[in-house]
Amino acid sequence: MALHLAGAGARLILSARNQKALATLAEELPGSGHSTAVADLGEPDAAVQLAASVGPVDCLVANAALPATGRLTELSGDQVARMLRVNLESPILLAQALLPGMLDRDRGKLVLIGSLAGKAASPRSSIYNASKFGLRGFAFGLSGDLTGTGVSVSVVAPGFVRDAGMFADSGAKAPSRLGTASPEEVSDAVIKAIEGEKIEITVAPFKQRAMAHAGLVSPTLSYRAQSGPAGQKTADVVARGQADKR
Repeated sequence: MALHLAGAGARLILSARNQKALATLAEELPGSGHSTAVADLGEPDAAVQLAASVGPVDCLVANAALPATGRLTELSGDQVARMLRVNLESPILLAQALLPGMLDRDRGKLVLIGSLAGKAASPRSSIYNASKFGLRGFAFGLSGDLTGTGVSVSVVAPGFVRDAGMFADSGAKAPSRLGTASPEEVSDAVIKAIEGEKIEITVAPFKQRAMAHAGLVSPTLSYRAQSGPAGQKTADVVARGQADKR
């Protein structure tokens, strides 16, 4: 995302927990004037402090997320709180903090990275599903509040992504019959969201999009499809492979 945005002419403020990785990325990007801001959004008040430290921002791309996989009974209260803080609370608080300046300037864009997991739930992902369903609802409600202003909000919702994300992290294999999207396709969707007015952009092959929509319309159908032996096995592999990132 950073590479594509910088290549399109954006001046970026890059934020993550690792200063060294941020500095390396900033040096590798095309263009000039890029800066970094270290923040751990899993900590209380980190999102508000981050927003206060960066000055005027014309576009927010809220991409930070924890995997938030595993059975609810296996998670500690602190883990659940951190998952929800990173995945749901922080994008909301960043939007809340940055929005007044955007409205004063009569321009701005909030891009929230969601997921098809915000339409259809799956095993071992109850907290992740909760965060992505919530992020989607927040964006849709906020969009109505921004009607008539120069500011808008969009959700970019990837499905299964190859070479990055939960399958790359966990070592699990994405279901071959459903296909995958590339990180580059997700980046292209972010730029499309910034330049356009669509409230939601889905990044996934047709079969995934159709199944997610069916799951949204009929949760019972989604449950039956996701909870078979193959779905349970994949969910276990993903959760085990991401256990150290909770």
